[in-house]
Parts: sequence; structure tokens; C-alpha cells
Amino acid sequence: MSRLDESRPFIAVNIAVITVSDTRSLAEDKSGDLLAGRIEAAGHHLTGRHIVIDDQQAIISTVSDCLDQPDIDCIISTGGTGLTGRDVTPEAFRQIFEKEIEGFGEMFRYLSFQKIGTSTLQSRAVAGVAKGTYLFALPGSPSACKDAWDDLLVHQLDYRHRPCNFVEIMPRLIEGGVTGRNSGKV
Repeated sequence: MSRLDESRPFIAVNIAVITVSDTRSLAEDKSGDLLAGRIEAAGHHLTGRHIVIDDQQAIISTVSDCLDQPDIDCIISTGGTGLTGRDVTPEAFRQIFEKEIEGFGEMFRYLSFQKIGTSTLQSRAVAGVAKGTYLFALPGSPSACKDAWDDLLVHQLDYRHRPCNFVEIMPRLIEGGVTGRNSGKV
């Protein structure tokens, strides 16, 4: 069973939030606001907020710009993970991934099923790693962002989480030919 190991120090992670939407601005971005608030409440650093249109090349460009910033350890996007023609976030992210974290989408849909039933089949939440940075693509609803953060990310982005977590392996994300930087946090 997972637990928090209080003998380990908390290590703040630098996280950028990207909202994928044709219609939202920062002023109306409830999902981005929710993620930003939870990131900061957990003790992490919000390193940027971005709004990008539902366009594969625009998403790739925005994520790539974030990946080029050495102070960003993690990118969380919200929106564009559905089934419509404009929902292209998973396709954009998969072009960037060096490794996919398949279990994230599987676990997200498992947890979501308990709340919204079979409607979770319409979610294409994905996660992966590129240039030594974690990438998470969440659905656009505030409820989905809340569930992903509260049930998965807050734990895996906490160095104290046992038996293992994403933070403790950050320095090794670039091993074996995966490109990028070594955050040197741990």
C-alpha cells in the first residue's frame, strides 16, 4: 500500500500548465485555474500558464517551447483529449514522447469509471516523458483535472510517496539514449 514517508524531504517540482482550447482565455480557464491552485497548494512551483488552440502543430510548438526551458520538470495539459475532430492533444503529445507512461491513462480511466461510468471511454488521457520532463494530457473538465491531480499526480509528484514516485527517478530520465536534461533534484 502506498504511503507518505515523512523521513524524506519534500522536493518541489516545477510545473507548467497548458490549456488546449479554441474558446477559452486565461480569465475563463477553470480547469487551468484548478490545476494551478492544486500545484501551488501542494508546494510545487507553477512555472507558467499557456492557452493554445486545438491544433496539433500549435500544441507541439507550445509543448516544445516548454521543453526547451530548463526550469520545467513537468508539463500538464488540459483539453483536447476527446473524440471529436478538433481533439488532437494525444496525437500531438505522442509525437513528442520519447517514452509513454501507459499506466497513467489506464489508471485515470479506471478511477474515472468509478465516478462517471462508461463515459470514461471517451477520455484519451495520456502521459509520457520527453527531454527529461514528464508530460500529462488530461481532459478539459475541471472534474477530470481534479480527479487526475488528487488521485494520481499529487502522489506521484511527491518525493515522499512510497513505495516509489516520479520525482525520485527524474535524474535518471535521460539514461539510455533518452535526450534532455538532468534536473539534479534528487
